[in-house]
Amino acid sequence: MPRRIGVLLFRNVQALDVVGPTDAFAAAASAAAGGRRVPSYEVFTVAASSKVVVSESGVALKPRHTFDSCPEMDTLLIPGGCGIRDPRVSRKLAPWIARQAARTRRVAAICTGTFGLAATGLLRNRRVTTHWRYAQDLAARYPELQVDANALYLKDGRFYTSAGITSGIDLALALIEEDCGRAVSLQVARELVVYLRRAGGQAQYSEPLEFEARSIDRLAELSRWIVTNLHRRITLDALARRASLGPRQVSRRFRATFGTTPADFVESLRMKEAQRRLVVSEASIKRVAISLGYRSSHVFRRAFERHFGVSPGAYRERFGGLPSGA
Repeated sequence: MPRRIGVLLFRNVQALDVVGPTDAFAAAASAAAGGRRVPSYEVFTVAASSKVVVSESGVALKPRHTFDSCPEMDTLLIPGGCGIRDPRVSRKLAPWIARQAARTRRVAAICTGTFGLAATGLLRNRRVTTHWRYAQDLAARYPELQVDANALYLKDGRFYTSAGITSGIDLALALIEEDCGRAVSLQVARELVVYLRRAGGQAQYSEPLEFEARSIDRLAELSRWIVTNLHRRITLDALARRASLGPRQVSRRFRATFGTTPADFVESLRMKEAQRRLVVSEASIKRVAISLGYRSSHVFRRAFERHFGVSPGAYRERFGGLPSGA
């Protein structure tokens, strides 16, 4: 039987929190397994009434079920949005969420949907996450929670929480992998053209984006170039030429703006990308090293161990489920 997944709707819901995971489960439902198509999920929306719900962005969403007609479900998804961050709304929804939580196998809150789930009291003393912008507010409003502002998603018992917006897709892929196996979740990731498992935590302003957000001069263009040229030999002179500055000027501006050297910035980006490739790729460690601009796997291993305290092979075995060979 297909697993029923109910997605809660309310006024001023974050639309992507609804449609992102929904599309992931829909892709899993039609994924090929063993040469045949397996209907894994039946996804539906549910709201207090049958009236159209208008999201934060103005997208209109029509509930398929009301609270009164809602069928039994395997999983309840609680999306975020400014609506559910309103204490009056979260308190009103909390009794229904609590009743459903008692009848379902698992409950997942996406982005600031954690506020709605927290209002039930079911997350007391549990580790949770939410959108980085609202993590402090969540911790202040619910001091009994253990809020991790950096995680992309967390599981504590049968309760799941995720970070901001697109990380709802990360969480959906994790749930699909739990239910259907890694092959199906990988197929869904390919269908959606997303990473199966993003390396690192929620620092949702990644180094390149933070670099551009904080730099309004010609250095900003360098971040985009560095990210797409990690396989090259990136020297201070090369960066200076691209910025039309002298090497000393580039170094001074890097230190003044970001508190780090250009070399350390480049290596940090390479290490982040190395984490991702070790998890989602079966390429040998030597090939990963070369693809990131290291002249040998030995130099790459030393850099990786210096950053993370483990070897690339051990990291892959721990987080990727792949052999550490080569």
